[in-house]
Amino acid sequence: MPARAAETLVNSPEYSVSELSSALKRTVEDTYGHVRVRGEISGFRGPHSSGHCYFALKDEGAKIEAVVWKGVHGRMRFKPQEGLEVIATGKLTTYPGSSKYQIVIEAIEPAGVGALMALMEERKKKLAAEGLFDEARKQLLPWLPEVIGVITSPTGAVIRDILHRLEDRFPRRVLVWPVRVQGEGSAEQIAAAIDGFNALEAGGKIPRPDLLIVARGGGSLEDLWSFNEEIVVRAAANSMIPLISAVGHETDVTLIDFASDKRAPTPTAAAEMAVPVRAELALEISSLARRSFACWQRSHEARRTELRSAARALPKLQDLLAIPRQRLDNASAQLPRALRANTHVYDRRLSTIGGRLTVRTLKEQIARGRERVERLAVSARRCSAQTIEQRRTRLKHMDQLLSALSYKGVLSRGFALVRDADGHPLHAAANIAPGQHLAIEFADGSLNATADGDGAQPPAATSADTPKPAQKPAAKRTTDFGVKKVQGDLF
Repeated sequence: MPARAAETLVNSPEYSVSELSSALKRTVEDTYGHVRVRGEISGFRGPHSSGHCYFALKDEGAKIEAVVWKGVHGRMRFKPQEGLEVIATGKLTTYPGSSKYQIVIEAIEPAGVGALMALMEERKKKLAAEGLFDEARKQLLPWLPEVIGVITSPTGAVIRDILHRLEDRFPRRVLVWPVRVQGEGSAEQIAAAIDGFNALEAGGKIPRPDLLIVARGGGSLEDLWSFNEEIVVRAAANSMIPLISAVGHETDVTLIDFASDKRAPTPTAAAEMAVPVRAELALEISSLARRSFACWQRSHEARRTELRSAARALPKLQDLLAIPRQRLDNASAQLPRALRANTHVYDRRLSTIGGRLTVRTLKEQIARGRERVERLAVSARRCSAQTIEQRRTRLKHMDQLLSALSYKGVLSRGFALVRDADGHPLHAAANIAPGQHLAIEFADGSLNATADGDGAQPPAATSADTPKPAQKPAAKRTTDFGVKKVQGDLF
């Protein structure tokens, strides 16, 4: 028996590892080319740097590796999330590099309403933690908007209900941005519509709405799921135009309801929130006008009564002027007598002063004035003479100082000043070139000269040839100030 078994093994075909892996791959793909697998997502950490997603699907007893390619992940309506129970559609294949099989997922959908609710609650907590649902972010709705922007399907009954309700209550200009409200790509269209309305410039060719309404009719949770997507919720929260969400019926709740500035239970109710009733507004204005007029009448009548009471309390004009008139009459009667008395007083004063004004008195005053003027003239002449003498003495001292400091004083002692043709003083013989024209200034005048070449110096006499003359001590020359000075530079 062992010999026969060995022969059987030797006669079996031989596979390489790559051939065996390829054969297994074809067998798995041919047998399970298209499958739907239900399980919980495990090990998902977000897309890889390449854009592909790698995770696993598991249940109570088993686990299978899964991969979602980059292009498929971008088109998915429901993105993979850790711990979410899903139904994955795809095909089985093997990965020869690690000798394992895996499912290449083409579509993912939550496993029932419970999974969608769990995903919605998780997303709600995440966005609430970011502050997108805070009441402080919400804006007040305009009382009477001029332009209303509606984001909804152009073919459904929702837009007709909104337009009819606005027409009944208060007709306004409506701009409709048509979008898909269900299915693939609907969330992106809704978010783009909200951002598009906000991007319109005020006063532009297309008017910028004062109010936005995002509306959709009722449906299942799956049908309304586009309004739970993050892109839509963030667009609603970032809208600078006040926004009303009117998605589904009154019992339907979506995440856009929490991010909007106002939630309406139905699209019709959103139109009622947007504008007041024109007839009711007219009645209210009429009522306010009547109340205002009645209030004005009552106030006017009260002021008239107060004026009449004040007029009765005021004294009559004759009573106010009676006493001043009497005072005026008394003053008029006393005025002639007072004028005569005043005239006599001033006449006596004038006579008294005139008696003191005689010719002799006037001559004495004139004489005293002349003496005063003469004294002042003598003082002025004496002061002028002293001032002139002081200025003359000062000028003389300055002239002496100028003469002492002038170079002409040096020339008067036998020196000469040598200048070049341009009038610049020359301080050394080395600065004079042969044939150069010179100007020599003496104390008694100037003359022009021309410099000769260097003259030959006579040879020095020796002690044998010529006896040395007796040397005289150098005469000491002092300046006028007693300071020793030797001949040198004039400046």
